[in-house]
Amino acid sequence: MNPAFKVLIVDDLELNRHLLQHMLKHDGFDVVLANNGLEALDVYKKEKPDLVLLDVVMPYLDGYETAPLLKELAGEVYLPVIFITALEDQDSLTRCLDVGGDDFLSKPFERVILHAKIKAHARIRDLSQKAFEQKKQLDFYRLKTEREHEIVEHIFQRAFEGNYKAPHLLDFHLSPASMFNGDIMLVELGPTGNLYIMMGDFTGHGLAAAVGTLPVSSSFYSMVQKGLSVGDIAIQINDILLKLLPDDMFCAASIIELNNMGKSLSVWTGGTPDMYLIDNQNDQFTTIESQHMALGILEQDEFDAASMNYSVAKQEQLIVFTDGLVEIMDENGEMFGYERLTELLKQPHYQEIPNIIDELNYFSGGVEQDDDISILSLRCDEVNSNLDQNQYSYSKLPHSFSLTVDAEAIRTSDPVLEVIDMVTLMKGAEEHRSTLYLLLSEAYNNALEHGLLELSSSIKDSDDGFIDYYAQRDDLLNKLTSGHITIEVNYVPEQTSLYFTVTDSGAGFNVDAKKSELDNEDAHGRGFILLQEIASSVEYNAIGNQVKVGYQLNVS
Repeated sequence: MNPAFKVLIVDDLELNRHLLQHMLKHDGFDVVLANNGLEALDVYKKEKPDLVLLDVVMPYLDGYETAPLLKELAGEVYLPVIFITALEDQDSLTRCLDVGGDDFLSKPFERVILHAKIKAHARIRDLSQKAFEQKKQLDFYRLKTEREHEIVEHIFQRAFEGNYKAPHLLDFHLSPASMFNGDIMLVELGPTGNLYIMMGDFTGHGLAAAVGTLPVSSSFYSMVQKGLSVGDIAIQINDILLKLLPDDMFCAASIIELNNMGKSLSVWTGGTPDMYLIDNQNDQFTTIESQHMALGILEQDEFDAASMNYSVAKQEQLIVFTDGLVEIMDENGEMFGYERLTELLKQPHYQEIPNIIDELNYFSGGVEQDDDISILSLRCDEVNSNLDQNQYSYSKLPHSFSLTVDAEAIRTSDPVLEVIDMVTLMKGAEEHRSTLYLLLSEAYNNALEHGLLELSSSIKDSDDGFIDYYAQRDDLLNKLTSGHITIEVNYVPEQTSLYFTVTDSGAGFNVDAKKSELDNEDAHGRGFILLQEIASSVEYNAIGNQVKVGYQLNVS
């Protein structure tokens, strides 16, 4: 027995006190004494005994009244109270237990029984003290963790307060699986009024998944303010996450740019679920598949920043979501799935986010979600940013240069990016970088794919048409040994207009026939339409192997 174990003896008879004291000290216990209940309370406060031997019949405050008061002073730690009594009737013994007693010791005292009872209750007391200390440590860590969570939550809220509000265009739902969200949705307005959106899904969920959202959000807002293209933004965020995240973490992401007039979309997707472009008026339902690896996986020399560009009309709607939506399960373990979602979205009623979420909740039947769920709807319309384009000053000097890229350079380099890098060094052009990149890349890709590689857009008409088209494109590009593309750039300061002239060495195409295709609104004509919608002018030469695209920088 631990020699520090202290016993409080409470009895109004001196003989009983000294007899018990002698027995306990002989067995190695520390002993403190009290004559009655009132004195026992004072002694307890000073001595903090580990066990109490308590007489029932005493003046001032009897044992029945003293026991619950001692238990209250002991708090959460178990304090054994053993009643010492000559009473033998059942009602008296029952009352001893009812008021907080833990055991009985009958008079006259049996030393062996006394020792055994104290030893048994001492073990329980020791376990109670250890549990209490562990609880205090757990409470400390809990309070510390709660405080840390409050701080982190505050930082997260402040970080995302910068999201641009566009309620006439955007509707969204975010449902985290835990306190912190591994999904991220960022919205910002570019310097020329274009609307940028990023939806990301970090590996896992909770705080571990959410840590990457802070540097991503900061970088996203910063790059949008510079007017970078969605591909440029993807490059920068990939570089940040590659340095920041461990090897087993990454971020599946979609980065979207809506032209300020609501007439075009640029999309970069990496490791994300399909997104859907819906045009109810023309009964079109376009699936946009992920084209790249998720962010934070590939090194810079392996990373592909190519984006997809779409000409859109005001009635069209883009649906974007994370995989938590299609992977949620019902009580039978069946996933919600893509097929069920697409069947819903083909019905106009279910293209509203609240209705989709209601259907999702009905399907899951209350089964707890194990992944973050995010979904947004982007309506293609004017952004109405009210930005004054005249706030920027533009170069007053004419600029002009030209370069020709041969087959080897076409296979191994990205001339569009390098040309845009040079163009945006000109005063006032940087804010328009994403739009300029979009225009030149469309013109260049048309020259490459239809001029040099002689690919037909009709390949895209089949169910797997886009996959087949780009597979053929890659194969033909790798085999390309001849041909060239010339890019001319001219800036006219009097008009604050830039002109890109792209000429390929191919056979050209029938421009009038292409315009006729537009009347049929074929899905594969979107690139051609996009140039017409965004540029201030588009001119083709007679044989169709040259296009001149004009863009005015200070459009009011």
